[in-house]
Amino acid sequence: MDDCAICTPKSLPGHLLERAAKTAIEINPLNAAPVHRLSGLVANGPPMLAYISVLTSKFWHTKGVRLTVGFLDNPPPELRARILLHMNAWSTRLNVAFVESNLSPMVRIARAEKHGYSSYVGTDILHIPAGEPTMNLEAFTMNTRESEFVRVVRHETGHTLGCPHEHMRRELVERIDRQKAIAFFQATQGWSEEGVIQQVLTPIEESSLWGTGHSDPNSIMCYQIPGAITKDGKPIPGGVDIDEQDFAFMEKIYPKTLTVAGRSDGDDGARVSAAAAALDIDYPAEIARLERENSVLKQAIGIFARDLI
Repeated sequence: MDDCAICTPKSLPGHLLERAAKTAIEINPLNAAPVHRLSGLVANGPPMLAYISVLTSKFWHTKGVRLTVGFLDNPPPELRARILLHMNAWSTRLNVAFVESNLSPMVRIARAEKHGYSSYVGTDILHIPAGEPTMNLEAFTMNTRESEFVRVVRHETGHTLGCPHEHMRRELVERIDRQKAIAFFQATQGWSEEGVIQQVLTPIEESSLWGTGHSDPNSIMCYQIPGAITKDGKPIPGGVDIDEQDFAFMEKIYPKTLTVAGRSDGDDGARVSAAAAALDIDYPAEIARLERENSVLKQAIGIFARDLI
């Protein structure tokens, strides 16, 4: 793994978090943080609103996603086509498409040196100023190995579609030896101790995750973690391509077709209801219960409750 550069996810500045959460929920109500699982934090009072904003998912809507893509440093046409080809690997099973455009592209790709591989997550790209990159593919050229196009471009595109890092789920983080990990990533990636803690050792709050019941160590969204830094000496293989679990889960969010008895496929409410059913989420009931439990949480869910109940 020593020569295998990895992704550093991009986060919005704090002053944009609540605005970005509202955007995400307006685009897809199922992005709303499942705040019933955070009821133990109610005693914290008003800061709960900001906390819920952080835990909001950033997936796009379920009716099909077409994102325009622009390249900020004018790479040759064959490189642009090759990157788009790998971005659209997700499209083979999902109702998503990435198309090149020079007119206010939503996804903006740079290849800046010393910026590594990175992407903002899902609908957060809507809050990045025009002309600034939403994704970086450092030094990618036509000479880059095909395996890196598969591993990196498809991974970063997963972030653009709303996926967080799989290896940051608690089930996998708990397998990692803290001190060994800090030393390893400092040596191989040049990260600071704080950077290693943030990118590898801090679990994503489980309450913020749409996903499968257990982590997927072979997911395209999972880092390769060597056995030398795990507690049991067994490696976390990490993903080198989109695997079946990745596709199976994302098909629930971006289904190619959606049929709901008694409702037309053109009805957004039908799509939301079907997606909620597939993910085993009963949002109307949960929202009603929260409204009875706590007025602070009622403020947090007020921006989407009307559309769900």
